[in-house]
Amino acid sequence: MFNFLKKIFGSSSVDYAALMAEGAQIIDVRSKEEFSQGHVDKAKNIPLNTLPGALSKINKSKPVITCCASGMRSAKAKNILMANGFIHVYNGGGWKSLNLKLKG
Repeated sequence: MFNFLKKIFGSSSVDYAALMAEGAQIIDVRSKEEFSQGHVDKAKNIPLNTLPGALSKINKSKPVITCCASGMRSAKAKNILMANGFIHVYNGGGWKSLNLKLKG
């Protein structure tokens, strides 16, 4: 029951480093200009407004972590991905915060 509730409401206890060890993909949905000013290593830049047309660039069989500047656009990206059949999608929030979580 607890896992079911965590799945519905989300959980702040996601182990992003473990997801990366499982082959997770990081999708940074900020603009190209924002991305060029700094990003998480190995992140793929797919701006939010181009995401629906770029779904084929993301592997559905691997976990996906979305990130942006604050977590708002990455939450929208997560919803877009899940609406298009992606199952293991996590909102990593702001890229700087995610970067710290990945470094443990």
